[in-house]
Amino acid sequence: MVRADMGAALFAAQCGEMVTHVKPLKGLGSGVFEIVDRYNKDAYRLVYGVQIGKNIYVLHAFQKKSKIGIATPKLDIDLIKRRYKEAQEHAKNEQ
Repeated sequence: MVRADMGAALFAAQCGEMVTHVKPLKGLGSGVFEIVDRYNKDAYRLVYGVQIGKNIYVLHAFQKKSKIGIATPKLDIDLIKRRYKEAQEHAKNEQ
């Protein structure tokens, strides 16, 4: 169920649309978005970057395990930042 919902939201992004459970991920850039989904009391996230060249890059997908607050854990943020930088470099090299 979660994979299908996230896949549909990602497909909508590829078509230039945005569904209701997608929000900007703060602190990483204007083109980084987070798909938020809940299933059986678990929280799932998929972070992707748009406006990186002509492509959409999936930067990270994970089940949120943190029991404290709604913030994305620092390890996940660090991984997303690194992959976002790599995606920007990849897109730059494709031009």
